[in-house]
Parts: sequence; structure tokens; C-alpha cells
Amino acid sequence: MKIKSAEFIMSNSNVTKAPKDRIPEYAFIGRSNVGKSSLINMLMERKELAKISGKPGKTQLINHFKINNDWFLVDLPGYGYAQISKKKRTIFQFFIENYFKEREQLVCTFVLIDSRHDPQKIDLEFMQFLGDNQIPFCIVFTKADKLGSSKLNHQINAYKKKLANFWDPIPTSFVTSSSTSYGREEFLEFIDGINKDVAKDFK
Repeated sequence: MKIKSAEFIMSNSNVTKAPKDRIPEYAFIGRSNVGKSSLINMLMERKELAKISGKPGKTQLINHFKINNDWFLVDLPGYGYAQISKKKRTIFQFFIENYFKEREQLVCTFVLIDSRHDPQKIDLEFMQFLGDNQIPFCIVFTKADKLGSSKLNHQINAYKKKLANFWDPIPTSFVTSSSTSYGREEFLEFIDGINKDVAKDFK
């Protein structure tokens, strides 16, 4: 897939006010500081499409971007950042949960995982939430360039082994690096394939 256009459309905290366009939608979410904005910018080949901040937890709204005028990329607030107040975490959880349960256009969610870290309870619980609500998702391992190939393979295999305790088969996964653009082509081909598969559902 070639990215011909990537346009910011709107931010909001109410799924009922999200764009009404009947086109496929892909949500990106993960723990704060997982490299979500960098990944989005790398995939879209836009340096500042998604705002990158040195302060984790910067994304606090549902952000819609229209890609190639035929699908939405949705940048969602991160979870699990301790310095966000308890009140805000509750609000985030509420409108994020509503988004996942009510957004009919959503066809796939990408759960971002920092490849340097061992499986985290909060990530596994979030995946369970998606599974319980029959929301299709894939796992995206980020920051692959931060590890040597041997260590990277060890980390990813260990994560998949952990997932095998809960999922059969385990979810589709991608390995990416925002710094080197590793995994970009495979990632976009996957989205292109889904777009073609669901096209009849959006007529």
C-alpha cells in the first residue's frame, strides 16, 4: 500500500461524535511510552502527523486520521501511566471502553508492545478485554532496533509462549522499528488486505 494522503480529521472523547464515514477503521493503543506516535508517523511517512512528546501519556483523546481517503487510523490514549491522575485514568477507561464497544467501523485494533519488556499484566488484561468483547486485534512489537537480533527473537518468542496460555491460535503479530522503518511494508500490506476483505461491508 502506498500512502498518498494522511489527514487529521478530529479529536474527541465521545464515540458518538466520531466521524460518520462508512470506511474501515484501525485503532492503535498501548502502554504509554510504547512508541505509538513514532510508529504512526513511520507508517504514514509523516514526521509530525501524530504528536510525539517526551512526556508519556500525552495523547488524551480519540484522534481520527483519514488515510488515502478510504480508511481511518485512530490514535487512542495510552494506558498504564502512573503519573496520570486516578480521575483521568477513570475517564480514559470509560471513553476508550465505549469506543471499542460501540464503534461499528472498527475492523482491527493494534495493541503495541515494547519488545524490550517481558509480558506485562496490564497488556494481557487489555487483550483479554478485547477478546471477551470479540474485538479483532493484532500485536505490534515496537522498538525492535533497541535489541540485537538474538535478544529480540528471545523476547518475542517468550511473549508468544506466554500468550499461548490464553490464546489458541495466538494473535497475529508484527515486529517494527520506527527508527529503521522495519516492518512497515508488511504492516501496510496487512491493512490493505483487510480493506479488500471488508469492502463489501462498507458499501
